[in-house]
Amino acid sequence: MDCCCSVAAVLGCLFASACAVLMFAAYKLGVIYQLFHKAELKSPRHGGESVAEVLQAHGIKFVFTLVGGHISPILVACEKVGIRIVDTRHEATAVFAADAVARLSGTIGVAAVTAGPGLTNTVTAVKNAQMAESPLLLIGGAAATLLQGRGALQDIDQLSLFRPLCKFCASVRTVREIVPVVKKAIAVAQSGTPGPVFVEFPIDTLYPYHLVEKEFAAKNTPKGLVGKAISWYLRNHLTNLFAGAWEPQDLSPLPVQIPKATDQQVQQCVELVSRAKKPVILLGSQATLPPTPVEDIRKALESLGIPCFLGGMARGMLGRDSELHIRQNRKDALKEADVVLLAGTVCDFRLSYGRVLNRRSKIIAVNRDKGQLLKNSDMFWKPTVAIQGDAGSFLLCLSEGLKGYRCPQDWPQSLKEGDITKEKANRDKAAEQTHRHLNPLKVLHRAEELMAEDSIIVADGGDFVGSAAYIMRPRGPLRWLDPGAFGTLGVGGGFALGAKLSRPESEVWIIYGDGSLGYSVAEFDTFTRHKVRSPHSAQTSESRVAESGKSLARAAY
Repeated sequence: MDCCCSVAAVLGCLFASACAVLMFAAYKLGVIYQLFHKAELKSPRHGGESVAEVLQAHGIKFVFTLVGGHISPILVACEKVGIRIVDTRHEATAVFAADAVARLSGTIGVAAVTAGPGLTNTVTAVKNAQMAESPLLLIGGAAATLLQGRGALQDIDQLSLFRPLCKFCASVRTVREIVPVVKKAIAVAQSGTPGPVFVEFPIDTLYPYHLVEKEFAAKNTPKGLVGKAISWYLRNHLTNLFAGAWEPQDLSPLPVQIPKATDQQVQQCVELVSRAKKPVILLGSQATLPPTPVEDIRKALESLGIPCFLGGMARGMLGRDSELHIRQNRKDALKEADVVLLAGTVCDFRLSYGRVLNRRSKIIAVNRDKGQLLKNSDMFWKPTVAIQGDAGSFLLCLSEGLKGYRCPQDWPQSLKEGDITKEKANRDKAAEQTHRHLNPLKVLHRAEELMAEDSIIVADGGDFVGSAAYIMRPRGPLRWLDPGAFGTLGVGGGFALGAKLSRPESEVWIIYGDGSLGYSVAEFDTFTRHKVRSPHSAQTSESRVAESGKSLARAAY
């Protein structure tokens, strides 16, 4: 009797296990989902339309691309809903242009490229966006879902390539996943520390059912059990690919999560700054990120009256000739300062890894990224207050808490006197005669004089751009574009393209080094084809001024 019970128990366990395995297989194969959601086999719609609808709902105006068959349905659908498709001469340029749009517009930039080499060509530009903290959506084509890993055209493991570069990577496996996956990607790109995200679209998720069906159809009638099983699997895979594809879905953007300083942290900083005699603010690119308008940040800085050193996208934050903007002798100022506020500025090579900071100074560091916030703090410097939060909103709260406070005037005045002395020396160098080549400082001073008040400066080069950073003066916030910490050559054409499309009324000047020009000179064809040339032009003995607003395309060393 006990033996019979044991056998029955074993059989029961085996039956339950078999049922569980079958249920899991049915779930993974989409059989259960298909019981409740049907595939509309006659529908002419395709996955590219879903991508376009999500982008449109998120306010995307431009998609930069180098066209390929894997992604054609996305481009066609975007154009139909009014999103402008801008095709470039190189995939890296498409990403650089999307990066520029993200920085200048406060929204996410979008680039779409084809599978395989189309994506590998973007790697440097995506890494640049990661290090510059630019919210960017990279859309990539891919081999069909059933052909991945089987030697299909341009089929590589793309996700492994981009995981180290992107905050979020996903491969769409069915058409119904497109909307939620793209929405999530966009939200992740803009949340926390912004950065690039990557979504891969296998080609069979983008084309209509009737076209994909032709690729799945067996050439001969299947014979035998194995043949019929394979035929069923292919038919089920195809049906599951499109099951529930066109059911209504919410297209509205997901909430963006942005870390902010606490009231207690702000109050602690208010007390430190209120007692300071020689405070200094170092403003980095992070301070220009949404949601705080840059004009509000400018007003907050002016109300504090604290001298500021501006770097990256923060250049121009205080306008062209602010008494608070100190351009020269930063190292000396930091040695004297009793309070230093690092607002989105990182202690990397640009600050000698923190060694330029005075160990007796009270240091307030604000950064969205914890790793960047504390970089090298174990070696050369220690923050008095470290806040993982948004620099822009922090500055507004600090200004509000310090109402009535004004930095002692003799401090910014003494720093400004040092500026005047150094800039006079630079002008004297610019006046020096050269026997063979142009004097690069003279070229930059001349360009600075020619620029209109609404100009955007794109910096693409090495030493030449290093000089431009302290000679040229952006006229206002978000009017300077450089690659950022990665120091990438070749951003010029893409950045200028994105800048001109974002602000068609502005002149766009590209400050090229003679080496960097070669990376994107082909994009002058793109400027012409897409009619983004400015009506302004000029010719001087120091520089050749050409397309894309006014492009300083001749460099001297």
